[in-house]
Amino acid sequence: MSDEKNMTFLDHLEELRWRLVKSAIAILIFSIVLWSFQEWIMDNLFLSMKETDFITFKLMCHYFGICVEEVPVELQSMTVSGQFSYALMMSILGAIVLAFPFIFYQIWSFVKPGLKTNEKSIASGIVFYVSILFFIGISFGYFIVAPLCIQFFGSYQVSNKIQNIFTINSYMSTILSTVFYSGLLFLLPVVSYLFTKLGVLNAAFLRKYRKHAIIGILILSAVITPPDLISQVIVGIPIVLLYEIGIIVSHRVEKKTNRKEKH
Repeated sequence: MSDEKNMTFLDHLEELRWRLVKSAIAILIFSIVLWSFQEWIMDNLFLSMKETDFITFKLMCHYFGICVEEVPVELQSMTVSGQFSYALMMSILGAIVLAFPFIFYQIWSFVKPGLKTNEKSIASGIVFYVSILFFIGISFGYFIVAPLCIQFFGSYQVSNKIQNIFTINSYMSTILSTVFYSGLLFLLPVVSYLFTKLGVLNAAFLRKYRKHAIIGILILSAVITPPDLISQVIVGIPIVLLYEIGIIVSHRVEKKTNRKEKH
């Protein structure tokens, strides 16, 4: 502990540099692995979303009776390096997702020595919980939100004289951004916990604006999903549950803090 306190500014920069180097090496390794399987990944993980036998569509048909008969999407590459660029981007972004627990651990290990003892106890186990919630969010985005977006925008036509021919740029950007932001969205309970511990947020505030949040969630669900109630419910319910979990977490943190103050 004394060594950490006696570290100079340059020592901190050196430590930060090595942690960034370690993170970059992890990303590079995963990128090489993903690049080696780029055709399989593209065919089975991304292009499969525009097929009617994608697992999400099959389950919706089996359990909810909503059967997707066609996803009329045609893809094309409009630039000379288009396919190469997106194979590279897919490999790098996929590597960042796979290496996320290690990257977050490196960031946390750099920040942790500068925290006070009570602040360290507040964030105990944060790497584990953040990683688990992030991957759950990634899965939710990939299996639920992204395919419903592709199905909706692929099927929507303002006129039957206009054919939906998407660029690979637009197609991949929609999937990757949707999946990644879903991963971040699922970190809401952790954010509620940390902000409540730090005194920035409280359960009363979250309850006060619950209606506003639910309306916002319903609007978001209506925008990113097909115009049928079941699809909107499938997307909206988990997000509402995350908000409610955030309220519960915030309330428990407040309750526990008040008990400690009384004693």
